[in-house]
Amino acid sequence: MDKPSVIVTKMQKNDIGQVAEIESQVFSMPWSKQGFLDALNQDTIFVVAKHQQKVLGYCGMYCSFEEGEITNVAVSPQVQKQGIGKKIISGLLELAKEKKITRIVLEVRVSNAPAIQLYEKFGFQSVGVRKGFYEKPREDARIMVLEQISSFQ
Repeated sequence: MDKPSVIVTKMQKNDIGQVAEIESQVFSMPWSKQGFLDALNQDTIFVVAKHQQKVLGYCGMYCSFEEGEITNVAVSPQVQKQGIGKKIISGLLELAKEKKITRIVLEVRVSNAPAIQLYEKFGFQSVGVRKGFYEKPREDARIMVLEQISSFQ
């Protein structure tokens, strides 16, 4: 697939089927469609990257006062390494700024070097490790925090 033209928008209920499909391809313990539906009904920001009507990736964040916690970020395996993850994070951060979120936390597998590098490009810094955080396979999580949201395009 050539590099698709991608737009990032807020996730809608009708995106959940495609999002859950990507989730099941990328994660060993995927969220269900109901999990995404429940999340959309809470204080969250969920975005999708689309080419035409096809969801290529997504990111979700729970919000509490001025803090956000990124729960999941995924790009369809067929279109990874094409800059879609960067567009998704950028879109999420723009919405977080509008919502007056000032601090964002996330966990990432310690072995996921491409994701760690991407987060670092946006200014996330490693602040610790959660031992045995992930299952299937069991692995530690790197805790990363963004203390100041900048604009990246």
